Amino acid sequence: MVFILLIWLIWIMDELFSLELWRLAIYPGELDTLAGIFTAPLIHGSVSHVTSNSLPILVMLTILLYVYPKSSPLVFIVLYIGSGLIVWLIARPAWHFGASGLTHGLMFFLFTIGILRRDALASVFAMIVFFLYGGMVWGIFPRDPAISFEYHLAGAGLGVLLAFLLRNYDEKIPQKRYDWEDEGDTSDGS
Repeated sequence: MVFILLIWLIWIMDELFSLELWRLAIYPGELDTLAGIFTAPLIHGSVSHVTSNSLPILVMLTILLYVYPKSSPLVFIVLYIGSGLIVWLIARPAWHFGASGLTHGLMFFLFTIGILRRDALASVFAMIVFFLYGGMVWGIFPRDPAISFEYHLAGAGLGVLLAFLLRNYDEKIPQKRYDWEDEGDTSDGS
C-alpha cells in the first residue's frame, strides 16, 4: 500500500504543481538520467497510467509477500532496479517511466515460479495471476511508440530469471494429509 500511495502522491503533486517529473525518467545511455533507474518507476504520465499499474502492483505484491516471504524483498529490489538498468542500457532513445517493469516482472515471476515449484499454493496463485494479468504477455512486444515495451520486456525477463533462481528459496508449505488418504496403507500387509 505504501508504494501505491507514494506513486499516487507523486502523480498528484506533479499534476497540481506542474513539476515536469518526466525529467526524472530514464533516457537510455544518457549519464544524467542514470538516477532515473530509481525514480522512473515512481513517475506516471496520466491518471490511466498510474491506475493501470496500481491494482496489479497491490494484488501481485500481496501474493508475493504471502507465498514467497523470503524471496519477496530480493524480487522487488531486483525487478525495480534491474528493469530500469536494462532499459537504460539497451532501450530505444525515448523517455521511459512508470512501474510497468515491476508489474510485468511480478506477473512473469509469479506465473513461472508457480509452474516450476509444482506445489498447490504456488500453482493456484500462478493460475490466478495469469487469469487476471495474462494479457501482460502482449505488452512485451512493440505496439505503441508511446509505450515502453522495453520496460515490460526487461521486467518480464528478470521475473522469469528470478523464478528459476529462487524456485527453492522459500520453503513449500507442507501439504495436509487426511485420514482417508491413509486408509489403503496397511503396514502389516493385510
